[in-house]
Amino acid sequence: MSSTTESRPRVVIVGAGIVGCSLADELTARGWRDITVLEQGPLPAPGGSTSHAPGLVFQTSPSKTLTAFARYTVEKFNSLAVDGVSCFDQVGGLELATTPERLADLHRRAGYATSWGVRGEIVSAARCKELWPLIDESVVLGGFHTPDDGLARAVLAAHAQQARATEKGARFLDRHTVTGIERENGRVTAVVTDRGTFPADHVVSAAGFWGPVIGRMAGVDVPLQPLAHQYARTKRLPELARARAEASKPILRHQDRDLYFREHHDRVGIGSYAHKPLPVDPFAILPYDEARANDMEMPSSFPFTDEDWAPSWEDCRELIPALRDTEIEEGFNGVFSFTPDGMPLLGESRQLRGFWLAEAVWVTHSAGVAKAVAEWMVDGRASIDLHECELTRFEEAQRSPSYVRERGSRQFVEVYDVLHPLQPMEQPRPLRVSPFYARQRELGARFLEGGGWERPHWYEANAPLVDALAPVPERDAWSARYWSPIAAAEAKATRERVALFDMTPLRRLEVTGPGALGFLQRMTSNNLRKKPGAVTYTLLLDETGGVRSDLTVARLAVDRFQVGANSPADLDWLNRHAPDDVHVRDITSGTCCIGVWGPLARDLVQPLTRDDFSHEGFGYFRAKEAHVGHVPVTAMRLSYVGELGWELYTSADLGLRLWDTLWEAGREHGVVAAGRSAFNSLRLEKGYRAWGVDMTDEHNPYEAGVGFAVRMDKDGFVGQEALRGISRSEPTRRLTPLLLDDPSAVVLGKEPVHVDGAPAGYVTSASYGYTLGRCVAYAWLPVLPAGAGVHIEYFGEKIRATVADEPLFDPKMTRIRR
Repeated sequence: MSSTTESRPRVVIVGAGIVGCSLADELTARGWRDITVLEQGPLPAPGGSTSHAPGLVFQTSPSKTLTAFARYTVEKFNSLAVDGVSCFDQVGGLELATTPERLADLHRRAGYATSWGVRGEIVSAARCKELWPLIDESVVLGGFHTPDDGLARAVLAAHAQQARATEKGARFLDRHTVTGIERENGRVTAVVTDRGTFPADHVVSAAGFWGPVIGRMAGVDVPLQPLAHQYARTKRLPELARARAEASKPILRHQDRDLYFREHHDRVGIGSYAHKPLPVDPFAILPYDEARANDMEMPSSFPFTDEDWAPSWEDCRELIPALRDTEIEEGFNGVFSFTPDGMPLLGESRQLRGFWLAEAVWVTHSAGVAKAVAEWMVDGRASIDLHECELTRFEEAQRSPSYVRERGSRQFVEVYDVLHPLQPMEQPRPLRVSPFYARQRELGARFLEGGGWERPHWYEANAPLVDALAPVPERDAWSARYWSPIAAAEAKATRERVALFDMTPLRRLEVTGPGALGFLQRMTSNNLRKKPGAVTYTLLLDETGGVRSDLTVARLAVDRFQVGANSPADLDWLNRHAPDDVHVRDITSGTCCIGVWGPLARDLVQPLTRDDFSHEGFGYFRAKEAHVGHVPVTAMRLSYVGELGWELYTSADLGLRLWDTLWEAGREHGVVAAGRSAFNSLRLEKGYRAWGVDMTDEHNPYEAGVGFAVRMDKDGFVGQEALRGISRSEPTRRLTPLLLDDPSAVVLGKEPVHVDGAPAGYVTSASYGYTLGRCVAYAWLPVLPAGAGVHIEYFGEKIRATVADEPLFDPKMTRIRR
């Protein structure tokens, strides 16, 4: 929990939209009473995005976290009412498919819904017509119906929560414009407004598209881009003349044309994402009174641009013929927020302690976000995994204003696109490249992207090797995207000869200082009290024993460690806890790494160095400083692919020389460059976990299968006390290895898993195991014995799989330790 001497700290929330009101309610429900919510506009509708939001709540998302937010929002708003009017109309949701590609996507969405616990089903075109009689059934192929979705009355829900929070001691002050954030010794101390100063131990920016403005006052970067989005209402429709309720039909999506629809009594409201992105400068958005003085209904409501609307109007009339006899009565371009990856910005700033963000949050997720942030503030952690939303997740290279604008605008374009889980962004690229990039291009690397890095997934130069393979099963069109059978050849070369893997994008931290060992011992679960040269796999846990991250820690000297980490959040977490005699810094950008793996790895490396790389002279999980050719390296005998080899680290300026040295020496051994596609296959055959995918802080080490990295007999470490109460031998669920029974079948991840005919869990990682001749899938499931049969739902089809013992490949670890 953020440090404060107050048992009930003073909290100032900036913004009384749906997020600010929800957060005040959640905080007061947890016993915090000194809550002040400041709003520059009038209450209850202050003129931000909440004031004009159409209120659609579709719960299902590829993100488990976003779905959990939306589910809680539905649950909470369903329980709220103002003067007998419910804050939520549970009319259901209906997503239409007018193309085969969209229908397939709806099957995937139905799978997500099953995985995350949302009711939904694929329905026929005729059923779509029954649910929405005004549509032209002839253009519809089918739909996805979710009966528990519906319409949030956002202003009403904000008002209801404001009233509840006020009863518990919170105060809401409208017409207070924030002009500054006061700070001292790296902590927030007060919020300054045009009507006074408000002392604070915590300040939460829930200002919506004004978030960057508030952030600048605090000296905190807020990577958020406001964009305008068209919304219109038709004139009265005779077909809806008998409407008694505001809405009775499901909220409707026509994603093939970037459109959505909802009823407003006898009118239809229509939103469009089909127009060009219309970015808005948050520093140029007018305050409420100035906006009204300029003939704007509210600051978030910009004039309707008819030229952008015209194509969408024709698409509306094609789907709903009744619209051909009416016109648009009113419309506006409403402003709301996008981030570079489309996810919210949540958490406490690393630059200013006590300054929190709850930004880029749509009404759909508002109550769920507020609950999570309140838990985080009060208890020190949320009850669900938030790593996709943490504001620390972006690299420095992803925080420039031009990047945020470009990627935020692209997120607007892609809101309703059919997106593949491996689909990379198109621009701006290339942004971050390793020193080997030029050589990789010469070898025909097919690059995807992650964290701004160009990452080779396979190399076209290895295409001739495919001819020597046993036939690789053909894939369906979806799983074949961003995949090549060349990956099988690269995996085979790694298992039989030797391959070079670019591991540069993996994060590297340096921890130094007199207190470095004690600090890392306290922060991690395994025992690091070993002689220099030792490498240890260990975990970062939170106070509840949840897995925040997994690390490899190399002790290079008495007071110097190199840490292999996962995300910027790891750096932030360690820096938050580091004492004065410990220095933690990110060295990723100034260094690079090549993984040299395969049974011939020693034959390749040993002739290039005078240092002893024999098994006796350089054991597994050891590190040493050495020279490979002319290049000084830090060599670590690790293998994430289950083969003999080393990770070789050097400075970025020497990286190309290291690659060329290894490449030339490796020719006689049949060396290949291998990409992430083969890498993922190889690591799953060995059962190596990927943090953020296979395990998060929602899981403890024992159920995640990494309990071997916990040493309960060492002196106190974060999470130790919580683990004392957790059964090591009898977890109720496990990360479970599955082998698909059909050698030609594949799944990709996030699919629901059925046990005895009922949904029981979901797939995390999956890849074809080329050595095993089966697709390997890991899934969170109830504890099942090896040999048990399950079914994985893929595009609505049930694919049989069998629970396997792990590791699936080389269980005695003979290939690594030789």
